[in-house]
Order: sequence, then structure tokens, then C-alpha cells
Amino acid sequence: MQLKVNGKTQAVKDGCDIEALLQQLNLAAERVAVEHNHNIVMRCDFGATLLQDGDQLEIVNFVGGG
Repeated sequence: MQLKVNGKTQAVKDGCDIEALLQQLNLAAERVAVEHNHNIVMRCDFGATLLQDGDQLEIVNFVGGG
């Protein structure tokens, strides 16, 4: 299925949840904020939020440094 992630098309397997998508993108769940179809998703719900064809996500990755 096809998703829009940060404005770009991303192919994922059917039945994918946000947690699996983050793993596919090599992003650590504890370092991101996710908006799914214009709603902020709580981190504890990443594994329970199933994605569907055409969904839109915005993912913000927090990077530390000094």
C-alpha cells in the first residue's frame, strides 16, 4: 500500500502499523512525534495504529547534539 510520509510517497506492507513503519525507516520511536491523518498519535499507541492505503503521516525526528 502507499502512504504519504512527510509529503513523499512511501510503500509499506498491508497490515503495517506506525511502530513497524518507524522500524522500516530506521527511526527510534522514543525520538519521534507522529501525526497520522492530522491527529497526533501517542507513543503508546504506535503499535495499535494500523495504517491504510492513502494515509498521511508527518514524522518529526528529534536529534540531540551539542
